[in-house]
Order: sequence, then C-alpha cells, then structure tokens
Amino acid sequence: MARVAQVTSTPPGLTSERGCAITGWGSALPSTVVTNQQIMTLFDTSDEWIVERTGIHERRAADGPFVSPRPASSPPNGMGTTAQLAAQAGAQALAKAGLSGADIDMLVLCTTSPDQPIPATSSPVAEALGIKGGGMDLNAACAGFTYGLVVACGLVAVGAEKILLVGAETLTRLTNWSDRSNAFLFGDGAGAVVIEAVEGEGSLLGWDVGVDGSLQPLFFADYGGPGMSMRGQEVFRRAVRMTVDSATKSMERAKVSAADIALFVPHQANLRIMTAVAERLGLPEDRIASVIGHTGNTSSASIPIALAEAADSGRLAEGDTILLAGFGAGMTWASAVWRWEPGRPR
Repeated sequence: MARVAQVTSTPPGLTSERGCAITGWGSALPSTVVTNQQIMTLFDTSDEWIVERTGIHERRAADGPFVSPRPASSPPNGMGTTAQLAAQAGAQALAKAGLSGADIDMLVLCTTSPDQPIPATSSPVAEALGIKGGGMDLNAACAGFTYGLVVACGLVAVGAEKILLVGAETLTRLTNWSDRSNAFLFGDGAGAVVIEAVEGEGSLLGWDVGVDGSLQPLFFADYGGPGMSMRGQEVFRRAVRMTVDSATKSMERAKVSAADIALFVPHQANLRIMTAVAERLGLPEDRIASVIGHTGNTSSASIPIALAEAADSGRLAEGDTILLAGFGAGMTWASAVWRWEPGRPR
C-alpha cells in the first residue's frame, strides 16, 4: 500500500495569535492566443472534441509552434519567461495592496516550469520587483499555489509581516506538441496575491495537503525528454477522488459546509473534473470560478488567475468564504478554506 504524506492540522510551533489575509492580487497572460483551430493543424482533432472533453477554447502561449521567434536584436516583450510573467502578476498584486517590493519579507514562487535549474526563478523575480527580503521556489506541480498559501501563512505565524505569493508557469516549453493526448491542454500565465499579517484569527480557516509518490508515473516530464507525459484517464479518476477528499477535510476542519461556500476556486485542469468535484461536494456550478476556457491548464498559476479574475469581476464580497482545491503531478493535492477580507485592518 502506498505511503501517503499528509497534514491536516497545524504543526506544533505554528500556533499564533497572528493570522493572514490577502490584500492584493493580480494576473498576467502572454499576448499570443492559441485557438483550438490552430491546434487542429498539428494533428487530427476538432474544436468540438477538445471543448467537450476539457472546456478549453483557447490558451495563451509564450513558446511553442504558434509563437514567432523573437529576433536576437529586438528587446524582450516581458512576457516570454516564467520570471517575466511572475513579475508582472506580482507587480499588479503589490500595487493593489499599496505596497512596493521593498515591503516584502518573503517571495514564494510556485512553479513547475522554472526558467533554469539554477538559480531559483524567484531570484530574477525578486530583482525585477525590488524585493529586499527572501525568495524561494516551491514545486508541488498544479497543487503548488495552495501549498504556497499554507506555507505563506506559516511564515506569518512565526513573524513575517508581508508575503508575495505567486504561481507562474510556461508549460508550453514542456509540451510535447506531437502528443495528441494532451498537447491541447496546457497554457502559460501567472497569478499573484499579497498576504499580510493581521491580529487574531486570520483568513485561513482550514487546510489539507498531501502527496502519493507511488503515482509519479501517471504524469511526469524527464530532463532531455520530449515533454510532458500523462495517463489522462487514470489522472482524471484519481484527481476527482483526491480533490473531493482533500476539500472535505479542509471544510470539516474549518467547520463549514457546502452551503457556506460562496465561491469554489479549483485548479483549472479540465472542466469536467471541476464540475464533477463540485457536484460531489454539493456545490452548484454557478459557484465555480472558471477561466479554463480561455487559459487552458496553467498548473500552479491556474488558481490565482481564477481568483484574481473573480475578485476583479465582482464575484467576491468582503467576508465571503471560498474553497481552493487542486491536484498535480507527484501526485500532490491541496485544499484550503479561506475567508475573503482584503479590507481587514492590519
């Protein structure tokens, strides 16, 4: 039987009278739009087939066969790397929070597609934003942002005042564009939030994270390989079960029910997975924050992009209870129940 690492309660030493709240948010997408019709030029498929199975109509790309190479003599457009996307989303979040990079104690960059093995991609992001505190990368694949949310609140509990949490990906660099089974799934983008310390109980009401390393062969990408490899049907089956189980645990710990959840912000992997999870949790479809139709699967960037779009479109009100949940390669999973209170005094 697989040995599963899982945490569902606050570890000793992290209990604190200091909580955390989101005070700013932002997102960034590359300018190149890749439609399903363009994907159809690569292999035998159809727009109807892709939409029916995934809910994806288009995605944004920083790399791949539909992105024109930039001449060496021209300046970068600022949207072609994981670091550039992260910096743009981070700058928006900082501006919304009324802060500068110099105010940030720690940058946590969640990514499974860093720009290079060494150094961490958080390093050039910190430079671009003028961050004087620490910086680190966190790789929990598509569950990364929710992992990062738990880490950020842990840092606040032991003394940090302001955290910039970013999910950023350029998955098109890792896509096997000849693989008909999954090349149409992935897109690039970034989302970010500023997390600040508040007195008393914070916005994180309950959380759950886990990993089952025995499931690595279901979804992986090797160094020097052709790109990402995924056993889609098996991932689908396990993803629904894992996400429902994790979300249920977080809701139980937060002492809330489905009726209390104003908005469900899932990892944007596949619309059928998102709706299946919501149905099993007792959440109506109109409470799902969905951006997958125009972004595709952006891995650790998907939840913060969806969260930022929901906030900017007026779907969130002060005091709303939201549920974040997702899964990723590894296989990892993570969920959190969060009270939306960006106007809370700090």
